[in-house]
Amino acid sequence: MAFDLKRVLKVMLFASNGPLSVKDIQTTVARFHDQASALPLVEEEAAPAAAAEVADAGGPPAPETAAPAEPAVDSAAEEDEFYRDVPTLVTTAQIREAMDALSLELRSADSEVLLVEGHSGWRLVTHPRFARWVRLLRNEPPPVKLSPSSLETLAVVAYRQPVTRAEIEQIRGVSAEAGLAKLMERDLIYIVGRADLPGRPIQYGTTEAFLDFTGIKSLDELPASDVLSPRQIDAWLQTSNNPRAASDADMGLDETEESQMTLEQAAKPDGPAT
Repeated sequence: MAFDLKRVLKVMLFASNGPLSVKDIQTTVARFHDQASALPLVEEEAAPAAAAEVADAGGPPAPETAAPAEPAVDSAAEEDEFYRDVPTLVTTAQIREAMDALSLELRSADSEVLLVEGHSGWRLVTHPRFARWVRLLRNEPPPVKLSPSSLETLAVVAYRQPVTRAEIEQIRGVSAEAGLAKLMERDLIYIVGRADLPGRPIQYGTTEAFLDFTGIKSLDELPASDVLSPRQIDAWLQTSNNPRAASDADMGLDETEESQMTLEQAAKPDGPAT
């Protein structure tokens, strides 16, 4: 059997201690060819050295003519089949295609494990319906869900980062101290640095665990949000800090009517009749 990328990847996924990236796979293939080219030289040099060690130890001299070698064991020959026709380079497209095929194969078979892709590579995970058995094996408590308040705070941090606590509280209208503490305890956010503002307030951002929590590979995959876009939030914060009187346009009135009374005129007491 010649080289089968999908089967090799499946074995590597089982043996890997963490996510398996494209770079890890390509490095392994390159390492295979480096060792394959060096092995014959090692065997040729090792044979004379072994004979010299036997002679020095007073053992029987090596025969001048070696006996015919015995046929190789079938298992060894079968093992060599897996190392034939290994390409010198496995492209990213080939790896992704094989991973997609493997993922579809596991889902079609309703397997107990699934193949998922994260921000740092692929990994095999247990199916969610078996999560309770895994927790029982590890003696772990059930996962604690985030409250709606913590989810709102996390959303603001994700879209706005780096963001200060004051900005979060202005956007949400409530205190964010408890929510930030809970999110940091769950390793979903971390302290990025300090803002260039008076008092140098702390800024927060999302962690790599946040990507695993949401199931996305990068922040670019976050759903588009016009409400939480940085430009509109900046404009909203500036408006909230410098309130102005509502105009006719804000109230949905037609400003093209000349005879229409403005809000300022409506607020004034009636003057003398003309």
